[in-house]
Amino acid sequence: MVFSGQSNRPLAQAICDNLGVPLGHSTTEKFTNDNLIVHYEQSLREADVFIVQTFSNPVSDSIMELMLMIDAAKSASAGRVTAVIPYYSYARSDKKDSPRISIAGRLVADLIQAAGADRVLTMTLHSPQVHGFFKVPVDHLSADLVLSEHFRGCVDNAHEGVVLAPDAGSIKRASRISRLLDCGLAMIDKERVSDTEVVPRSLIGEVDGKTVFIIDDEISTAGSLVETVNIARSMGAKDVYVAVTHGVYSGPAIQRIAGLDVTQVASCNTVYVSPEKIEAAGGKLAVLDVAPLFASAIANIHTGASVSTLFS
Repeated sequence: MVFSGQSNRPLAQAICDNLGVPLGHSTTEKFTNDNLIVHYEQSLREADVFIVQTFSNPVSDSIMELMLMIDAAKSASAGRVTAVIPYYSYARSDKKDSPRISIAGRLVADLIQAAGADRVLTMTLHSPQVHGFFKVPVDHLSADLVLSEHFRGCVDNAHEGVVLAPDAGSIKRASRISRLLDCGLAMIDKERVSDTEVVPRSLIGEVDGKTVFIIDDEISTAGSLVETVNIARSMGAKDVYVAVTHGVYSGPAIQRIAGLDVTQVASCNTVYVSPEKIEAAGGKLAVLDVAPLFASAIANIHTGASVSTLFS
């Protein structure tokens, strides 16, 4: 049985369409004091329950709704509850990199488990080590095949292009996509000085006269993306395509993308992107569907089949 919170019902419905099952009926209401209440409208006794809830704006409400849905399902005698979290936003908070702060990625993992989740299904964690914050099984899906196939569909001679990693942290993923495309690889050496500011140093590799494919795990304000595109252009890149797993597009992101010298910026539907945002970006935004991948993972988890085969 698949249910959905309020953060990304279109993705949950698409997953159900791929599975050939109806989306379960549940309601979430908010009291006048801003408290949430969740109610399942059908029996869950001994059922294998999957709850789809991405951590998008408002993030705190999304997390709280998920925990209430997990708790309500366990209280209703569900046999097993899997939290399907396409975008785990707190994966950025994976370490104590300054004094007197919380490791929020671990705290949220603890809360989800305390609510009663038996396992977790997610995609492209910003910091893969967040996987280790959970004591329950975690299936960590990758969108790399989806992104590489998208690039191949956009450019006939994609093998002649270059995959550009925006920083050292994304080089492993960029390397995998470059192998899938059988094309070159480059990387920007830069330093992040704050949550919204990065200082680029140099470009390692050759992009002059080539089609450049920029990949990353997410776009938030698009500040890093602007720097990456400008460097690639200054080094002679011919055409620039961008693809990320999670398109958060917060703050000035849409305006920045609309004015950016790129052919296209694509993101997966792990985070809902409204038609208004797509229109405001001036035709540069594309949304890639990962519902079939999540549906396959859910089917394999339900039947006890291997999920790792989906990573290949």
